[in-house]
Amino acid sequence: MHTCRLPTSVAAVASVVLMIPIGDPVDLPPSGRRYHTARRVRLGDVTPKGRLRLDAVARYLQDIANDDAVDGEYSDIHGWVVRRTEMWVHRLPTYMTDIDLTTWCGGLGSHWAERRTSITSDDGARIEAAALWVHVDLKTLKPSPLPADFPAKVAEASRGRTIRANLVIGKSLPKPDAAAVQPWHVRFADMDAVGHMNNAAYWIAAEEHLAVDRDLRAPLHATVEHHLPVDPGDEVGIETVVHDDCVFLRHVLADGRVAAVTRLVRLS
Repeated sequence: MHTCRLPTSVAAVASVVLMIPIGDPVDLPPSGRRYHTARRVRLGDVTPKGRLRLDAVARYLQDIANDDAVDGEYSDIHGWVVRRTEMWVHRLPTYMTDIDLTTWCGGLGSHWAERRTSITSDDGARIEAAALWVHVDLKTLKPSPLPADFPAKVAEASRGRTIRANLVIGKSLPKPDAAAVQPWHVRFADMDAVGHMNNAAYWIAAEEHLAVDRDLRAPLHATVEHHLPVDPGDEVGIETVVHDDCVFLRHVLADGRVAAVTRLVRLS
């Protein structure tokens, strides 16, 4: 367990010291439904130095989730939205590396489920991921009970684990100095079929921070939590709070509402 503590001076602004625990990912179950695939890390998914980017990892997680739903003949393949994605990045694969991806259900709630994904390669790369997917009515995008056939399909793999949908980082972080707020251009290419900014696009802000913070590297724990959608034409800023081994990035809308919070933490 790792805990991220904000500095006393910053925490005092919020009248509270934020203690944010980091748990461990759920292990691969010995039995039950698991879906496996493989792919090669390509040129468009890596940094100039050749390591796999976090936004590319997020796309991989989306792809294998969809492939698993199709392969498993789930009754509702598309009615899911991501509320939170966590990555335990032990070592990132590099350009032209062949990677193995295995996904399974790590737990269930009334309207949501956790999807676990393990990414490994023969050269020692390893990423563990946990994504909280909420089942929604596509017409209203409001949470909807899990499809009737879903729990039975994943019961053995999830091993009866119950999960909660509450956000673990929260959006009430202290307000950073104006110098720490940068405008964020929302691109047409960031939008997905639902009409909102795709969840993988939020990870680009983390990569922009890593590009200048040379001391923050794997092994690290990275989380993105989604509070509100970002729509075409929205004005967005990135607010940054940095302390020691903790980095917080917030996608903030023009009216001050927080759309998403990203946390990057070194792992010992």
